Amino acid sequence: MIINMKTKLVILLLITATVLTGWQQKTETSSDKKGMVKVTILYPNGDGKTFDMDYYSKKHMPMLQTLFGDTLKHIAIDKGIAGRTPDEAVPYLAIGYLYFDTLSDYEKSFGPNAEKIISDIPNYTNIQPIVQISEVYQ
Repeated sequence: MIINMKTKLVILLLITATVLTGWQQKTETSSDKKGMVKVTILYPNGDGKTFDMDYYSKKHMPMLQTLFGDTLKHIAIDKGIAGRTPDEAVPYLAIGYLYFDTLSDYEKSFGPNAEKIISDIPNYTNIQPIVQISEVYQ
C-alpha cells in the first residue's frame, strides 16, 4: 500500500493532536480535588538537622494511614534534593502531605491521636515541623 505525502502529513497531525490533547488533560486524583484539605508538614533544613526518610516513609506515614483510617484520602512525601541555585542548600529536608475531604475530618482524626503522632517524631527527626493546613484551590 502506497501512502502519499499528504496522507502521511494528515496522519502525523492526527497523532500529534491526540498526544497533545492527552498531555494537556489533567487527570484529577483524590489528592487534588478543589475544596479538599491538604495538611502540609515541612521539615526545614539547618545546621545539625537530621531526617530519616526510610523511617518516615515506611513507619510514620503508614502509622498515620492506620490511625486516620478512611478520612485520610491520600498521602505524599517530598524529599528535598536541592535549593533554588547550585550554591543554596535544600530549604526543606522533607515535606509530607495529608489529604482530607474536610477540615473537620482532619481535626477528628488528629485530635485523639495527637500524642501518639507527636511522640513518634523523635524516631525520624530532630526538627520541629512546620504545619500548614490549606484548601486545595486549583
